[in-house]
Order: sequence, then C-alpha cells, then structure tokens
Amino acid sequence: MDGTLGKIDAAAMLAQVQAWSAINTGTANLAGLAEQAAMLVEAFSALPGTVALVDPAPVTAIAADGSAFEKPHGQHLVLQVRPQANRRILLTGHMDTVFPADHPFQRQTRLDAETLNGPGVADMKGGIAVMLHALLAFEGTAHAAALGYDVLINSDEETGSLASAALIAQLAAGKLAALTYEPAALPDGTLAHERGGTGNYSVTFTGKSAHAGRNPHEGRNAIVAAADLILRIKALESADITINPAKLEGGAANNVVPDHAVLRFNIRPKTAEAGAAFDHAFAHLLVAIEAEHGVATHRHGGVTRPPKKVDDRAQKLFDLVRQCGAELGQDIRWQSTGGVCDGNNIAACGVPVVDTMGVRGGAIHSPDEYLIIPSLAERAALSARVIERLAMGHFNEGALT
Repeated sequence: MDGTLGKIDAAAMLAQVQAWSAINTGTANLAGLAEQAAMLVEAFSALPGTVALVDPAPVTAIAADGSAFEKPHGQHLVLQVRPQANRRILLTGHMDTVFPADHPFQRQTRLDAETLNGPGVADMKGGIAVMLHALLAFEGTAHAAALGYDVLINSDEETGSLASAALIAQLAAGKLAALTYEPAALPDGTLAHERGGTGNYSVTFTGKSAHAGRNPHEGRNAIVAAADLILRIKALESADITINPAKLEGGAANNVVPDHAVLRFNIRPKTAEAGAAFDHAFAHLLVAIEAEHGVATHRHGGVTRPPKKVDDRAQKLFDLVRQCGAELGQDIRWQSTGGVCDGNNIAACGVPVVDTMGVRGGAIHSPDEYLIIPSLAERAALSARVIERLAMGHFNEGALT
C-alpha cells in the first residue's frame, strides 16, 4: 500500500460523510446549512491556520409578480493556511445540496459493502471529506511548510454561487493552481475537462388588461408577448449555444387579457463569444417585442458561469494529476462536459483548475445518488500526492517538471 494512502483514515472519512449527509443542506435551508457549517468548522480546525465563516453577498431574484427580492443564503467557510507562503493554491467545495428540507430523499441506504446511497454523499459531502483528509495527510509530509492554501466551502454552488462568486474571485487571485472537489464525471473516476457556461434570465412583461370579449383590442397581452419571445430566443440556438425556456408565469381569469407575465430561461454557451452574441441579440429582441406588442419588459440575470476552456497551463495541471494517479496505480482520464461548477469561476480568473477531484459515484441530483466508498481514501491519496507535488515545485509557471 502506498505510504500516503496508509495515513488516510478511511473509516473516519465514511463516518464524517454519513454524519454530514444526515443534515439536510438544501441551498434554501439556512438552519441546516448553519448546522453543517458548524460541523465543518470543527473538522477543518484540525488543520493549521484560521477558520472563519463569511457572510454571503446580497443576491436578488424575481418573484412571480415581477418584483425583486433579496434571496437569503448561508455563510461560507474559509480556511487560510500559511498566507505568506510563496506558493499558494485554492481548494473549493460546497456544503449545499439540491434536495430541499421537504424533499422525500433524506435518508442513507447501504446498497452493498462498497456503495452508499444518500443525499449529497457524492455531490459533495464525500468530496469535502476527500479534501479534508488529503490536506491532513499532506500536513504530515516534509514539504508542507513550502505551500500555503485557502479552502472555500460555499453554501450556494447548486444555485450558481451568486452569493459567493466575488469571494471565489478574491481567493483565486494570485494562486498557482486550484482543486475543486466535485464528484468524478464518471463512476470510473474520469475527470471533467472543458466545460460549457451557463446563464439564467428572468424577463418581466407588463401589458394592459382588457375584457377578452368586449374590448380585447384595447389590451396588451403579456402572455402572447412572452410566448413570442420564447420562439425568438429559441431560434437563436446553434452548435455553440442551447437555450431552455423553463417557466412562464402570469395571467388570471380566462376572460381577462393578461397584463403580466414572467419568463425564466437558461442558456448554455460553449464559448464566451456565443454567450456575448446571445446577450447582444437578446437585447435587440426585447426592443422588438416591446414595439410589436405594446408591452414593457424588464430583464434580470445573465451569464453566471462563463465557459471553462483548458489552456496549456491548465492542461499541465491535468497532466500532473494523471502522473500522480499513475504513481498510485490509478488510471486518470478526462472528458469534456456540459455541466458547470465553481471550476468555471476559477478558470475565468486565469487560474489552472481541476474541478472533479472528489469521490467516484453517480446519479447525482437524484434520489439514486450514490458514493463508491473505497473512492474516499483513493481520491484523498490522489489529492494528497498532487498537493505534495505542488509544494515541491513540480508545477511552476505553467511547467510540469
């Protein structure tokens, strides 16, 4: 057995994942997130450095009536170790899950000796355990003093990290490299390579009410205007961008011309250019809709995570991870994916990042989510080896040595 792997307490890792998974941490469950954050503060206090809980940034959202409101979020955990070190890296994860407090999926089930089903066990309470125990193993090496690092575990990744985006950018600044602990892209441990981007939009339409039988011509139908916009934005799809109209709200009685509607949709640009081109075309479409339907519109939102491209420096980090995996008998591969995560935000800051350093598992965001238990120690050993190599200067100025 590899010496690093021998230092990792697999049983303790599993116990932590099970304790953390037992707490509901849907992004809107502030009480659950607070309980989880307190447990993480205690766990990460085993590392040298300073642990703090940071308040979320203000985030506004649009209600069904078109009004803006502040959307509350939980606090984020930040650990800073050796901030004065010449070489510094960033490690990130998230404590929230997609399962709200009233979701039926709240319990864990041991499917077999090596498989645990439960909310967040893979995405990403298992990943947090991997990060923690990799750092504990690294701190026991002779090279620990040569590397500083920041850890960020945010409370809102599953809804786009709007309350932590500025904090991510702040902590990423000046870092040599970053590791993020999303689960592997495939159950065999395959990493996510390049990623597309994402953007969420809301459009409020304000028309004019009228009787649908007596004087419909005097009304301005907000629902019709919204439907027209749906067809027009959908026509902007191409090989470089997909557009998903997701929800249309508004209207009242059948005999009233609706004077209000809210349209919500998501875009997935594969390139930054595609996202910018959509935003430009969308602005012109709103002008046309207003003129042709006699309604007023108000847009909210935009691209929240830009596409993540893998440049030469980032590829060197992937190569280092593969090299470390080979030393441990792990065959590390990667593939591009349409999913997004905080790795997109980090890459946008110009920092090389590998963002699927977490556990092997699958069926995330569903009641079938599962963790492959042996991957806890396996992936912690991989991270510990990568972090040690970073401390040794094996990745410097984008060069793999």
